[in-house]
Amino acid sequence: MIIAEKGAEKHVKLKPGEYYVSKEKIVLSTLLGSCVSACLYDPIEHVVGMNHFLLSNKRYAKDMPLCATEAGRYGVHSMELLINDMLKIGAKRENLRAKTFGGGAIIQQYNGQDNFFCVGEVNARFVKEFLKNDKIPLVSSDLGGSTGRVILFSSTDFSVLVRKIQKTKNQELVQEEKNFWKKTITTQERKKTDSQIWI
Repeated sequence: MIIAEKGAEKHVKLKPGEYYVSKEKIVLSTLLGSCVSACLYDPIEHVVGMNHFLLSNKRYAKDMPLCATEAGRYGVHSMELLINDMLKIGAKRENLRAKTFGGGAIIQQYNGQDNFFCVGEVNARFVKEFLKNDKIPLVSSDLGGSTGRVILFSSTDFSVLVRKIQKTKNQELVQEEKNFWKKTITTQERKKTDSQIWI
């Protein structure tokens, strides 16, 4: 996470696996490939929050409810951390609104003719499913496609600027996402080993 002050406004740049909430005048930004960001806000209490998550490095069957999968449990955890921290600083759950972005098909390209979602689709479908289950209105979204995005979420008016990136930059995103998954898997394996007790 990179935090910078630009005049009276704070600018926070999120990396994969991170989230941030605030009541301040702030701009939250991130670079998305297959990952998804949920930009949540309470327009009455003026609380904002954003996350950046990548659920899976594999595909899931189209008829499977994603919230019930192992990847979905990670996504639920990511969303609940974001929502709970927003509630802690004054947001009301009934006031929450969402804008969602990302889920580009940049890691693997599939023609969509089989019965599986590609990685970006898994992430995009999950966030929509979660918001529907939690009864948080989805105000707008820009999900899917074949390129990455830079997004900037402003707490001033809850607007989100979306800039699509050139396809030549997609390889950098692919590498960043692979590095994130390698780090995540290594950490999970270490936790499993640390929690094992030989008797």
